[in-house]
Amino acid sequence: MKDFRVSNRGTVQLFSNPVLERMTRTPFAFPVTFFYLLAVAVIIFYTENYYQSLPIFLLFFFSGMLSFTLVEYLMHRFVYHFPAKNERQREIQYSIHGVHHEYPKDKDRLVMPPIISMTLAMAFFFFFNFVFGDEGLVFFAGFSCGYSTYLIIHYSVHKLHPPKNLLRYWWKHHSLHHYHSVDSAFSVSFPLWDVLFGTMPSKVSRTDQSRMLDKLMTDHHSD
Repeated sequence: MKDFRVSNRGTVQLFSNPVLERMTRTPFAFPVTFFYLLAVAVIIFYTENYYQSLPIFLLFFFSGMLSFTLVEYLMHRFVYHFPAKNERQREIQYSIHGVHHEYPKDKDRLVMPPIISMTLAMAFFFFFNFVFGDEGLVFFAGFSCGYSTYLIIHYSVHKLHPPKNLLRYWWKHHSLHHYHSVDSAFSVSFPLWDVLFGTMPSKVSRTDQSRMLDKLMTDHHSD
């Protein structure tokens, strides 16, 4: 994960097979729209069949959203950045995440391929239903909204100019992961997890923070 030079432009071909290669590239809007609509469909089904009260609904929905941010953190830290120990493991790690670090501005690889995200969503759906019963539907809806919201944040950080308001913090935090230390700042949508789990990067001077944000903005101009 540390053995390549970050490229602000371009892309790279991962597979010689055109079908496999195409599966690694996903339009950003598709999964965002799909999982928001999936959440709406699940909520409609729940309210027509199992609805109890607004407090219960809100509790499970926002708990689902929050739980996604934790899953996002854990997957990024322990799955995408697993300690590769041989060449084969390094190739696998590069295919699933390293390519994003080498080409962080490649808009077609800013989201997970649908076949993987949908498979994981199905597994989470049955797991939440098993653990929470009927309210697992609401929990899953919140979880799905959390995923789509994360995708919007991640895409925005990589493709849009840092805003001049409080939202700028998300740009600063994720730039630390890409341009300062790949072994820190793992959370994209809820940086508090990095604080709680001790994975905030070493103190960065204001000059260095400005430099990294300038790099993000330079990247945008290179699109």
